[in-house]
Amino acid sequence: MITENNLFAKVNNWIKHSVTLKLVIITILTVLLLAPTFMIRGIIHEREQQSKQATAEVNSKWANKQQITGPILTIPVLTYELDESGATVPIKKYWNLLPDQLDINGNVEPEQLSRGIYEVMVYESDLQVQGQFTLTYNPDPLFRSEVMYEQAFITIGIADLRGIKNQIVFTWDGHQHHVQPGSRIPYVIPSGISIDLPIPTDQIDRTISFDFSLQLRGSQSLSFTPLGNTTQVNLKSSWSAPSFNGNFLPDDRVVNEDGFTASWQVLQLNRNFPQSWFADEPITTIHASAFGVDLLVQLDNYQKSMRSVKYAIITIVLTFLVFFLVEIRNKGRIHPFQYILVGLALCLFFILLLAISEHTSFNLAFLLSSIGIITMVTVYSFSVFRDRKLSFLLLATLAATYGFLFVILQLTDYALLMGSIGLAIILAITMFLTRKIDWYKKIEDTRE
Repeated sequence: MITENNLFAKVNNWIKHSVTLKLVIITILTVLLLAPTFMIRGIIHEREQQSKQATAEVNSKWANKQQITGPILTIPVLTYELDESGATVPIKKYWNLLPDQLDINGNVEPEQLSRGIYEVMVYESDLQVQGQFTLTYNPDPLFRSEVMYEQAFITIGIADLRGIKNQIVFTWDGHQHHVQPGSRIPYVIPSGISIDLPIPTDQIDRTISFDFSLQLRGSQSLSFTPLGNTTQVNLKSSWSAPSFNGNFLPDDRVVNEDGFTASWQVLQLNRNFPQSWFADEPITTIHASAFGVDLLVQLDNYQKSMRSVKYAIITIVLTFLVFFLVEIRNKGRIHPFQYILVGLALCLFFILLLAISEHTSFNLAFLLSSIGIITMVTVYSFSVFRDRKLSFLLLATLAATYGFLFVILQLTDYALLMGSIGLAIILAITMFLTRKIDWYKKIEDTRE
């Protein structure tokens, strides 16, 4: 009986004072605390989806992404071809002609709309479009062809017609023409407007100028299709965080806190479709050559919150490390339940960050959340450490950790580099502070 009591006492003493066992317990607790972080990731993803749904609802009522394609001049051509029996039969084809010169100058003004707690970015644009067509056609010499200029029409592609704010007047060779809704060449332009444009004989083999104004609402992005032999687009806006997209980047651009200006010049040789073709020759590469600008925040609050949760392991490990070193060097004992409470407080930071950032800026949300959690853990450490100096050491560690996390979140291109350097520094400091610890001694016997 005495032997059993002694064995039980030794095991109990080993459990209480073993450094190795304490490390194992802390490691297990750290792994278990990763479960709440995965739950938090799920919450962030859910809130992000709700934000996207709110954005989609607002866009569906305002106007969706806009893409301007055109104008395209379509002229019916009556050709006479041989059928299977060798007889000559008339066949009506449609000759599509693109402009020689296409110039677009526009101003894009962003506007924020609210849907519940969510802010949705939309815009209003004022576009001035002008250019030139050259009406020269060389029919196939093997068959007789009749170009039906009197039945010609213009088609202008607009992705979402609900965004049109003004009555569009199309000016052709100095004469004004009113437009009609709907595209008459859906195989090229699925959504747009059209203009009946009978061409008199005195305009044939001439260069004809055109122009029109377009006040257009849209959301998220505005893009253009380079249909001109030379296409020139100039945009300006008060939006200070544009993202230029599509097949072509601006040749010149200036982006600052007051907004941006950008200009593109695209040549016919830069794209993979011709200046004219017949309707029975499908062109599938027109829309693939579009370019423009996104009026979106590149890294929104949900993306930053998701990135911050990925660094939760660092904050937990560093905080537990401080508690463990205090336990080792101060010859005290900290109960695993106290570790759990501190770990849950650290996980609570990410929930606070998400919740507050939905109502204010991410930077302010990060500041408020970090101050709250640092204060909570530091005050709790006063009763655990029973030493103000050690509690202030923990305060400094937490402040440095959250400061390091904030810097990483602000960086996109250099986040990996800064994170790697930071982790290397943290590991070096840990090795320095633990260099004199005899890990085989009991906690009470540990000395400098």
